[in-house]
Amino acid sequence: MTSPNHNARRLGQPDMVVIHYTGMKTAAAARARLCDPGAEVSAHWLIDLDGGSEALVPEDRRAWHAGVSSWEGESDVNSRSIGIELVNPGVEHGYHPFPEPQMAALERLLAGIMARWSIEPRNVVGHEDVAPGRKIDPGEKFDWARLARRGLSARTGVRV
Repeated sequence: MTSPNHNARRLGQPDMVVIHYTGMKTAAAARARLCDPGAEVSAHWLIDLDGGSEALVPEDRRAWHAGVSSWEGESDVNSRSIGIELVNPGVEHGYHPFPEPQMAALERLLAGIMARWSIEPRNVVGHEDVAPGRKIDPGEKFDWARLARRGLSARTGVRV
């Protein structure tokens, strides 16, 4: 299934990745929302708990995942980023650590995205980084140190 919720990038090719959790009880519920034209929200990728990865928006298009946000002085984060949603119920529905198959799939996907678009590890961030005070995902149970050890992010821990 692909999402209709995207448009043309306004700032050229992507130079960052924003990682989210879905905050929904199931992958099916998250997919339905990300693909609902009325929701006006989307992401480029959805990764399920078992590591299954699904492309929802072509990477060369602007998905609508970051909302009101900014990074390095740029407020149109959607135009400069690729959004990855990790299935996780979040704090409202039983937040839990991200399972091994999901993290392994994320690592594979991130390595490919970073190579395709020449994205630096310092620009692999969480939704909480681009929308502080408004968003808290992927949150304290996300293993940033694991990604940093593999050169896939410069973050090593929870933001305070």
